[in-house]
Amino acid sequence: MKVAIVGVSGAVGQEFLRVLAERNFPMDELVLFGSSRSAGRVYNFGDKQYTVKELKHNDDFKGIDIAFVSAGGGTSVEFAETITKYGTVMIDNSSAFRMDKEVPLVVPEVNAEDALDRPRGIIANPNCTTIQMVVALKAIEKISHIKRVHVSTYQAASGAGATAMAELEKQYEQLLKGEAPTVEKFAYQLAYNLIPQVDVFTDNGYTKEEMKMYHETRKIMHSDIEVSATCIRVPVMRAHSEATWVETERPVSVEEAREAFASTEGIILQDDPANKDYPMPLFIAGKDPVYVGRVRKDISNPNGLTFWTVSDQIKKGAALNAVQIAEYLIRVGNVK
Repeated sequence: MKVAIVGVSGAVGQEFLRVLAERNFPMDELVLFGSSRSAGRVYNFGDKQYTVKELKHNDDFKGIDIAFVSAGGGTSVEFAETITKYGTVMIDNSSAFRMDKEVPLVVPEVNAEDALDRPRGIIANPNCTTIQMVVALKAIEKISHIKRVHVSTYQAASGAGATAMAELEKQYEQLLKGEAPTVEKFAYQLAYNLIPQVDVFTDNGYTKEEMKMYHETRKIMHSDIEVSATCIRVPVMRAHSEATWVETERPVSVEEAREAFASTEGIILQDDPANKDYPMPLFIAGKDPVYVGRVRKDISNPNGLTFWTVSDQIKKGAALNAVQIAEYLIRVGNVK
């Protein structure tokens, strides 16, 4: 098994290295790719050192079984044919191919089998907010079909990459010294603030991030589910939080919902509000599962439920999900 990481120097690329090591991913060879700026850098993995190669249009992907790609949508589009030309499975972390009809959009706990049908040799990793939400929705969908979802997201700086995390840290330092904060990555100062905009606005008043949650959820779940999202950037380093309201075809009790969450792969139920026990990003950063708490009936709708989820955006929301896709393909013997 020969594996490549494209975009290894970024926050998600570095997380790929950690996740592959943690899970003892079954591979014999690792090749790292990056931009001309990253080429020549050396990274440790296991007991070896690896030098980053510059990503070029050549035959470097010949013999590579799986390529984890996290170098931005433009790079993914430009190099997709080069990466897949010799049969490499490209698992892409950008938004470039998510809504392409010939590219499966996969969350293994929800629709792993979709990864088997990939005419272009590409599998898309969904948006981080969508991944977290659909893992939780799948548990309820098994009980009763979900007709409608309203969700508010509270997205950490990690969602905008390593430079955004560094900027948030720097802002706090500057403000504590009485200095003016550096504002480059976000439209406004994020420290001590909330920004009710993630990505750019579209003509309908929703941002692209919010519309991703609508379209991607329907594709992943093969469902007519309606999703209305409000995405908010919050001054948290990593791990996204979501407040979710669902309307099901029949009433679902809190007990049924809790049992479904507790028995669903990839979910940890942390729901003991009497003892102030519920998921929080401070304690979930770096962990694999989606944590669910605050499960309760929606008092405004007899067929409604509401709950709170937290999950590490860089991990389950990006690198881990992609690695789980690869693990599934290996398990069912569907690589090359």
